[in-house]
Amino acid sequence: MGAKTAGAVVEALLDRYGSTYAGEAGIRLADRPKPLYQLLVLATLLSARISADVAVAAAKELFAAGCGTPEGMRKATWQDRVDALGRGHYRRYDERTATMLGDGAELIIDRWKGDLRRLRDEAGGDERRMAELLMEFPGIGQAGADIFLREVQAVWPQVAPHLDRRVLDGAGKLGLPRQAGPLAELAGSGADLARLSAAIVRVARSKKSVDEVMAAAGR
Repeated sequence: MGAKTAGAVVEALLDRYGSTYAGEAGIRLADRPKPLYQLLVLATLLSARISADVAVAAAKELFAAGCGTPEGMRKATWQDRVDALGRGHYRRYDERTATMLGDGAELIIDRWKGDLRRLRDEAGGDERRMAELLMEFPGIGQAGADIFLREVQAVWPQVAPHLDRRVLDGAGKLGLPRQAGPLAELAGSGADLARLSAAIVRVARSKKSVDEVMAAAGR
């Protein structure tokens, strides 16, 4: 695929599917403790075998219930968290997830004073070490760490480009480069790279969506 065609595919992806998962959950992502914690909660929810729409809805319900900060999450009762997850239809994993979120709030408060920037600093800005530290949170495995880093690169420039295997494999389905460097060049900024990553993950799940994007790009 030539650079001009690849650029048209990226433009179609960003235009049609370019909202981040954080944006969908109402998180105004910034390099501040509250939105960074909310992104961690969302990454935990997205890690389960459940639809992204349900995970986003559950995150919104948790935040509306006062669980948008580590202190709020810890203060809420286990039943409060279960009920909020249920309102978001996050029912298969609600009880287990309510426990994990409570334990995760304790961890971030006790170890990093509620501020994930301290985790980033402890990692010395090293992306692999950040992933290892993120995976110490209950419910966050490699997939959850990738989700967090994929989105946070919009506000943590030292993480960009974070393009995990899921994104690169999806890029290949769209005829885009499977290598991080060339794909990142097509996106430009870290903010657009976060948007592009989310769009690729969404579209790559469905051949119909792939075909739609390719048609919009004139291919």
